Amino acid sequence: MVGMGEPPALPHVSSDLRRGSTGGPRPWKGSSLALPVGRCLQRPGYQPPQWSPWACARLPARKMAASGSLAIFSVGRRSWAQPSGGSCSHVVSPPPLIGGGGAGRGAVSPPPVRGREAGLSAVTGAVCPALRAREGPRRGMRKRNESVTLEHERPAGPPEPGCSLRHNLRLAGARPHGEPAMKRPLGRRNGLWFRLRKLLIWLLGVYIAIPFLVKICPAIQVKLVFLNFVRVPYFIDLKRPQDQGLNHTYNHYLQPEEDVTIGVWHTVPAALWKDAQGKGQPWYEDTLGSNYPVILYLHGNAGTRGGDHRVELYKVLSSLGYHVVTFDYRGWGDSLGTPSERGMTYDALHVFDWIKARSGDNPVYIWGHSLGTGVATNLVRRLCERETPPDALILESPFTNIREEAKSHPFSVIYRYFPGFDWFFLDTITMSGIKFANDENVKYISCSLLILHAEDDPVVPFHLGKKLYNIAAPSRSFRDYKVQFVPFHRDLGYRHKYIYRSPELPRILREFLGKSEHAHHH
Repeated sequence: MVGMGEPPALPHVSSDLRRGSTGGPRPWKGSSLALPVGRCLQRPGYQPPQWSPWACARLPARKMAASGSLAIFSVGRRSWAQPSGGSCSHVVSPPPLIGGGGAGRGAVSPPPVRGREAGLSAVTGAVCPALRAREGPRRGMRKRNESVTLEHERPAGPPEPGCSLRHNLRLAGARPHGEPAMKRPLGRRNGLWFRLRKLLIWLLGVYIAIPFLVKICPAIQVKLVFLNFVRVPYFIDLKRPQDQGLNHTYNHYLQPEEDVTIGVWHTVPAALWKDAQGKGQPWYEDTLGSNYPVILYLHGNAGTRGGDHRVELYKVLSSLGYHVVTFDYRGWGDSLGTPSERGMTYDALHVFDWIKARSGDNPVYIWGHSLGTGVATNLVRRLCERETPPDALILESPFTNIREEAKSHPFSVIYRYFPGFDWFFLDTITMSGIKFANDENVKYISCSLLILHAEDDPVVPFHLGKKLYNIAAPSRSFRDYKVQFVPFHRDLGYRHKYIYRSPELPRILREFLGKSEHAHHH
């Protein structure tokens, strides 16, 4: 181990090895040159240290050739560099040790400094300023990831005047003083625009393909009309209506047709709440014959009979003294079967007959909401044709027919002005046997009619409900019955399914249904 004195005399590295000879390849051909300590400290009996950052330096080969090369020395934990040629003769002295004793106990090694500048800072004052002009044209030829890795320690003495390696050996990729900052590569901006354009073209292709897909596969449009696959809320047990706060409701099942089963909820009036605890289906069926009117509720598309807004309406009607019987059409909720307009109407007819067989002379009203208004008018028209009409029909958020509703629905906004919209979408619905022609059905209905509609309804526009009323009011079939239209101002925020929140609803029902019963008995 060498002490604190000057480094030992070393064999001179010939210029042939530094510059390359015609007799063989250059030893440092490539992007960088690594000089092991053993190359510099070859002498008899000397064992070079292991290859480490202290024992080597990686300098650009071209730069070393231009600057006359550097000889890197390392003894123990001390390293220094000395030019082996050129016009600069400054020698960087070995760095001092903290605590003395050479590389033994008490020596403190500096922390490693990464990067090209850290490596060059350890070899200060080694290249003449005159070589900067020769270095400039070659900077662009070096790879950007070339680096010089050398442990950084401050030299013992100041460098010679006019010979500073930090300023003379420019770092690859460093911006000289006064040079403007590099702008974002044009290719990167072009790549972003290319991806955005590709995405827009893909979306346009999907937009154009959907109408053709719907036309080829009408079942897709049928699913979009019924939305029976949407079960919200999902994690509820329809066999336990008490979980939804309906602890005076009984769940049972009816079978309108073979291979078709529908789930039914029967909620008794709130006055019978205590008596209903722990009772079974026979007791609930017997209560239909008590002195309370019955409302058959037909819900709209999507969801089940356990939907939140529907449950809240059951509670309101129960508190007003009505039996509420509701069910899921075939294909909805836990009901079995394939949905269709004919099948939904037949399910409603079967439940109505089941109610009439048990209710005796008690009034039976039919309440339809949204798509359920189409089922309700189909049902009532059929009942009127067989001369067994209900006592009244209540339509909440109704439409005129499914074609006009589909054209006004929010889902159709992006295709409403698409060329051939009627042919692609509306004709497909009609060809699938879905009409729900409320505007035609009301001409054959002979019972009292109440229409409830909110002005801010985003699903079924308010003007469709008003148009239906204008069709029904002058109809001859309603000549002896009351037809009433009740709007709800948009400021109330009832939208499509929150009319049950209106504090005026009990009064509206009491006045209308009271008059309808009087007209029916006379």
